[in-house]
Amino acid sequence: MFNDIGALELVTIVVLAILVFGPDKLPKVIQDVSGVIRKIRAFSDSAKQDIRSELGPEFKDFEFEDLNPKTFIRKQLTENEDLKEIRSSFDLRKELNDVTDAVNSKETDSAAAPAGPSAAPAGAGADLLKKPAAPAAEQRARFDADAT
Repeated sequence: MFNDIGALELVTIVVLAILVFGPDKLPKVIQDVSGVIRKIRAFSDSAKQDIRSELGPEFKDFEFEDLNPKTFIRKQLTENEDLKEIRSSFDLRKELNDVTDAVNSKETDSAAAPAGPSAAPAGAGADLLKKPAAPAAEQRARFDADAT
């Protein structure tokens, strides 16, 4: 409950309590505060039980901690069967290796091919690194395509 209170803050609270209530009344105040905290916890537990009983048997595994967004997302990601199936069917390493092999084989094919344009195989795709030849004068457009 008080996980983020350090030693210095705790000492400061104790000193302020002694100054405000005095050393004579401090034990009575501590008893009253602890009694109020017990009553709040009991009220909270009974409210949780009432909500669970009203929801019915469909929500028997309902936990109020699941209403925390972080807990809800973590539970949905780890327990959802559809996501487990998708995660198991998708192997990122295999996909990456396939792409790497495809790129490496393409590079070795282009490196092994002769430099002449007539020596390219009939089934090979266009070389994307090579600039296309300039069109003939009668095929050129009358405007600059890059300027528009």
